[in-house]
Parts: sequence; C-alpha cells; structure tokens
Amino acid sequence: MISSNFLVPILWVVSFMVPPMEHSKLNENPENSLLTLYEQLSEKAKVLPNKDIFALAMHGWEKLSPQLKSKVITIIDFSLPSTEKRMWIIDPEKKLLLLHSVVSHGRNSGNLIASNFSNKPESYQSSLGFYKTAETYQGKHGYSLRLDGLEKGFNDQARNRAIVIHGADYAREEFAESVGRLGRSLGCPALPTELSTQAIDLIKNGSLLFIYGQDESYLKTSKLIQPEGSISAQ
Repeated sequence: MISSNFLVPILWVVSFMVPPMEHSKLNENPENSLLTLYEQLSEKAKVLPNKDIFALAMHGWEKLSPQLKSKVITIIDFSLPSTEKRMWIIDPEKKLLLLHSVVSHGRNSGNLIASNFSNKPESYQSSLGFYKTAETYQGKHGYSLRLDGLEKGFNDQARNRAIVIHGADYAREEFAESVGRLGRSLGCPALPTELSTQAIDLIKNGSLLFIYGQDESYLKTSKLIQPEGSISAQ
C-alpha cells in the first residue's frame, strides 16, 4: 500500500510519548513508542486504522500538536471502499477511540474507492493531507465544520472550495447497502446525519484531521510525513 521507503523510518525508528497536557518529541522516550500507543488503543478498539497509515498520521500530529487547541486527531483512509468505516477519531492522551464511522469522498475522486485527488476549485474531488479544524456554522447541510488545509498544493484551497465536514443522508450505511457504495460529495468528507453533530463537537475548534489516499505524489513530497522537519499550522 505504502512504499517501505516512507514507513520504515517512521514506524520503527520513531518513538512516542504523550504525558498529560504536555507533548514530547517522538524520540524522547523509547519505552512509550508509537507501536505501544497503537497496541494500547487496540486493547480497547476492535478496528483501528492500518498501522502504517496510523504512523504517518501521528508523525504529522507530533509536529503540529504544540499549535493545536485540541489534541484529538481524526484519521480518514480513502484507500478503503466507502462501504467500510474508514474514519477514526482518536484521543492519543487518553488512548481512546472516540468514534468510528463511514465517510463519503468527492464525486470525481472515484466510485467505491477514492483514487483521484485535487486541490483545485470546482474539481469535486477530495484533497489529501493534514487539516486543522476551524469554526462551526449552520449551512445548507445543517450543522457543519470548516476546515483549513495545512499543506500547500494539496489542500490549502479547502476553505476557498468550501470543503467542510457535514452530515448527509447519502453518507449513511443504509444508502451503501442499497446502492453498493456511499453517495459522493462535492469534495467534502460527509458523515452520516445521525453521527455528524457528535463528530463535529468532538473535533471542532483546532484539532487535526489527516486524510490518506494512495497517491505517490503526496507521499513523496509532504513535509509532514517525512522523518525530519516540521511545518507550522495556520
């Protein structure tokens, strides 16, 4: 799925510790490793993100966490079909999975699986990478959450494109059961209407969202998933 060139330095070298109200560098305490966190989460949750994708997400989370208001992280894996629950909201400090849900991708990103991604307005495709959640508002889809893309060239047009988290009837599992896939958005990560308010309240106002997809360009050039360097949140 992901080239080992990206994952080996992240998954096996990177270590991770999150003391209460303090976020240390990944390599400060080998005893509290990224793998240990994953194992602790797996003791309480039956299904977690792919371990390699989890590693990518947490590597970016560590770089950005000092600038986030909430330390909760949301991970979306668009390499999975839309019929599967491919969104996880995780609290790394409490080592808890808070929510696990299906989520829709953009209309022009693909049918069952998202394979095409864009940062361009009117593309109606999903965008990959790290986002910072922003303010809530009432829109045409009801209670919704604005997103600010943190990666230039990949998702920094999210606000201009009105890429937000919102509820939609076409994003419900019942829709997928009748059609064979979830309905698709204009690029937004849309959630089931019965879960959207809960999800938005968990992650609003300054938490991190990571959207993964099988895209070599992103994996090769994103600074946030590389083993060195950092980037500032907007």
